[in-house]
Amino acid sequence: MKTTAFFSGLVAAGLGILLLTGASAPPKKDKWIQLFNGKDLKDWSVKITGHPLNDNFGNTFRVEDGKMVVRYDQYDAFKEQYGHIFYNKPFSAYLLVVEYRFVGDQVKGGPGWAIRNSGAMLQGQDPKTMGLKQDFPISLEMQFLGGDGTHERHTANLCTPGTNVFLNDKLFTPHCVDSRSKTYHGDRWVHAEALVLGDSLVKHIVEGDTVLTYTKPQIGGGNVSDYDPAQKKDGQLIKSGYISLQSESHPVEFRKVAVFDLGPYLNNRKQLQAKLKELQTRKTP
Repeated sequence: MKTTAFFSGLVAAGLGILLLTGASAPPKKDKWIQLFNGKDLKDWSVKITGHPLNDNFGNTFRVEDGKMVVRYDQYDAFKEQYGHIFYNKPFSAYLLVVEYRFVGDQVKGGPGWAIRNSGAMLQGQDPKTMGLKQDFPISLEMQFLGGDGTHERHTANLCTPGTNVFLNDKLFTPHCVDSRSKTYHGDRWVHAEALVLGDSLVKHIVEGDTVLTYTKPQIGGGNVSDYDPAQKKDGQLIKSGYISLQSESHPVEFRKVAVFDLGPYLNNRKQLQAKLKELQTRKTP
């Protein structure tokens, strides 16, 4: 489904569940927020499994040539040291844009499933609440996968560490589900977007195509370890959270990470629809 159909069909897809119809004035100022400034990581926090918050073990996350990159040249082996870099402000509703590519070879000891594998974690828990040995934040993962040059391998899939969603109006409890995306081989840049509307609706978009839609994101299920039980209240809808990017053992680069904050529009359906229509015709931020 193309982006045009995606925006025009929002209400039918469940947007009406979330929104009120008040006549509040639209925000006076709104703009794209460049989460990554191309220079440094000052607005980000790092959490790597087995290491305290902001111990960027092995200089895993760094800036090179204006890109945020994930590197393993200071690792002797991966040793299940899954990492995430969190933007330091939570959001409730937003359009996220990420441009990424995979490069090089997987670090020694990385699991087979993690070859050319990374992701953007949506509506994630506060990194300050993660356990020392916790592997993934409780969140919704828009999973990025790179092709191996031969086989079909979708990207912008959904994985659910400590969460569940509704898929096709039914509670979906398996850990991952593939999107309908194309396969992107080699080291080419891929443009991915996520539209997140609080605890109502999430859509994954790749190169202008909507490839996956789900609703009612909520805490639940498994596939997350060593978490604080107080942070995992199964059945609780996820209204807001943190955005993070992964290190899962394969080098990856991000040249753009930007958000348009839609939170101020959530109480007015007409304003939100108008803003989404405007964003549809935008140039890439």
